[in-house]
Amino acid sequence: MKHAFKTALVAASLLTAPAAIADPIEINAVTLAPRSVYITQPFGQFVEEVNEMFEGEIQINWRGGPEVMPPFGQAEGVRNGAMGMTYTSPSYHQGLVPTSGTMNLSFLNYEEIAATDYHERMTELHAEQDLMFLGEIPATQLNFQIYMREEVTSLADLEGLRIRVFPTLLPLVQALGAEPIVLPMGEIYTALERGTIDGYMQGPLGQAEQFGGLVSTVIQPGVYRAGFPVLMNMDIWNEMSPDLQDRLMTFLREDFAPRMDDIWADDIAEERAAMEAAGFQFLELTGEEAERYEDMAMDAAWAVTAENAGEEIAAELRAMLDR
Repeated sequence: MKHAFKTALVAASLLTAPAAIADPIEINAVTLAPRSVYITQPFGQFVEEVNEMFEGEIQINWRGGPEVMPPFGQAEGVRNGAMGMTYTSPSYHQGLVPTSGTMNLSFLNYEEIAATDYHERMTELHAEQDLMFLGEIPATQLNFQIYMREEVTSLADLEGLRIRVFPTLLPLVQALGAEPIVLPMGEIYTALERGTIDGYMQGPLGQAEQFGGLVSTVIQPGVYRAGFPVLMNMDIWNEMSPDLQDRLMTFLREDFAPRMDDIWADDIAEERAAMEAAGFQFLELTGEEAERYEDMAMDAAWAVTAENAGEEIAAELRAMLDR
């Protein structure tokens, strides 16, 4: 990686932890993907910075990823105390918090979203389900593209095909006339190789190395945005003093998260070149066709949010996230 992971701990001057008067609060953490996967690297940096800046107050122990706890069960594991923290996908806990997947449903960047009340409302909505929403580690540039095993020349070619999704992406794939198949990331390769799926939706990085020889067509532009919520067990959160709670939340939301949002541009460009070298072909929608596709993606997903969470809350959140 050639981006901001190599930067120094520039936030050290923001927070100065007081002298410890008790043992630090230990937080066992789990992530949606293994340590080696690119999307977990920002969380690794977050853990390092927190443990250094809050030494004597907080100790986060990153226990691992899906090998420790299944991705779709991590939020529930945090809620019931089996784990203290998770860095997860917004849509992996929609069964607990029906509005959680809305974190993906925007073309705005982190600072634009943070200027609204969106993160505060997500804190309230998670608290209703006994989960602490500490904040998100954003990756707005990592939107979601469709990768197909066989060549396609238009969106119409997707009708009836089986496309792997995570829950937020399901309404779009249905709107395209395809069949959405919900699978964890770790199962995509085997399903594609065996023909269980015809394609998948995923972010723009790591595709050439993992799927070279299996993918024929990539459909662009990507849609939505990536952002990974950091959830905490409410009992552990309540062990912290109000001052410590405020300093930890402020560090994530106002210091760390803004630094993480625009670190991916070089990697995306390098990955595009790697995909071209691996023989991936690109179906690039432009002009009105691209606009219709993006509108379809948003409208389909928000319609499901309204159905599951209520029209009023869906409209409130969409007003914060629309460009």
